[in-house]
Amino acid sequence: MRLLIVEDETSIAKFLREGLEEEGFAVDVADNGKKGLQLALDGIEEYDLILLDWMLPGLNGIEICRSIRLENKTVPIIFLTAKDTVDDAVFGLETGANDFIRKPFSFEELLARIRVLLRTKENEVIVFRAGKIELNIEKHTVTKNGKTVELTQKEFALLEYFLRNKGKVCRRTRIIEKVWDIHFEYNNSVIDVYINALRKKLDEPGMPSLIITVRGVGYKIETEV
Repeated sequence: MRLLIVEDETSIAKFLREGLEEEGFAVDVADNGKKGLQLALDGIEEYDLILLDWMLPGLNGIEICRSIRLENKTVPIIFLTAKDTVDDAVFGLETGANDFIRKPFSFEELLARIRVLLRTKENEVIVFRAGKIELNIEKHTVTKNGKTVELTQKEFALLEYFLRNKGKVCRRTRIIEKVWDIHFEYNNSVIDVYINALRKKLDEPGMPSLIITVRGVGYKIETEV
C-alpha cells in the first residue's frame, strides 16, 4: 500500500518513512506544502493514506486538506500537529481529515491509527484467502494449510497487493508503484526475484502456481483457486 507523508521536519519525516517502509508500505515524502499538494493531486488515486503536517511552508495542512477533498472524498488523511486544543482538533476534522494525532507521538500509536483507517477504507477486510493461503492484515501473518509461513516485509506487501486484487491482472508498473517506492529504479528482475521467492514458500509441489504469470503484462491470482 502506498502512503504520502507531507512533513517539513526532516528528522520526523525520516523516522516515519523508515518505520513505515519496515512495515511494508511504499512511502513518498514532501517537505513543503506546495510539493505535498502537487504529489497528492498527481497521485490522487494512487495513495491509500496521507499523513499531513498542519504547519508547513508554502501551504499549510488545512489548505492542502481542503484541496485534496475537492478531488477525492475518501482517501484517509491524518493530521500530524503540535496543536493541542479541542478546538484545533475539531477544526482539523471538520476540514476533512479522518484523524488527528498530536506531536510528540509514538510510532506504534500512529501505526495503529493508520491500520484502523485502512481497514475502514477496505470495508474492514482484514483476512484475505486464496486456496490454502490465508493472509491476516491485523496480525501481519500468512499461513498455508494452517501453518505459519515466514515472509519478508516486501514479500508480505507483494502478496497482500495480489490478494487485494484477486482475479485482476497486476501490471508490473502498478506493482512498482504500490509495493515499492516511486523512486525505486525499475528492474524486471527484482520483481521476478520476489515472485519466485513467494512461489517457493507458497506453492504446493506438483500443483499450479498460486501466482500466475500473464506474459508481457504482469501477474495475477485467480478468483477461484
